[in-house]
Amino acid sequence: MPSGGARAVSGPPPDPNALRRERPSDAAGWTTLPREPEYQPPPEWPLIQASPREVEFWLDLWQRPQAIMWRQLDQTIEVAMFVRKLCEAELPKASVELQKVVRQYLDSLGLSVQGMLRNRWKIEEAETGPASTETKPTRPSAKNRMRVVKND
Repeated sequence: MPSGGARAVSGPPPDPNALRRERPSDAAGWTTLPREPEYQPPPEWPLIQASPREVEFWLDLWQRPQAIMWRQLDQTIEVAMFVRKLCEAELPKASVELQKVVRQYLDSLGLSVQGMLRNRWKIEEAETGPASTETKPTRPSAKNRMRVVKND
């Protein structure tokens, strides 16, 4: 294992609610994905012969909010490779290395919380029903609560 220096995903993931927001790395901003995206048929399977289980995962994944970004970034093959590896990893006696690969795909495709943060993607807040139209009181942020205390 290499020693010293930063890794590609070292350190904590970005936090959209952090107090200090003027970092140069925040210039790119965050992408908010719709909770219920407009239906689009999934792309054609790009790999050779999909198993029935792969087709099941494939159809499900392309209905998720992250699919909007996968289409924009042309990640059809990456999603297909994730599906294939996920199907292999769920078999009995799958190797730990294969499970690590699946976890890496989860993160890179934004399918895990960590991956969503690293990709700077957020899913829009859920709408509350008509019964709860009242606004709940908001607590001031930690930054707004800080004040200078004079020592007399």
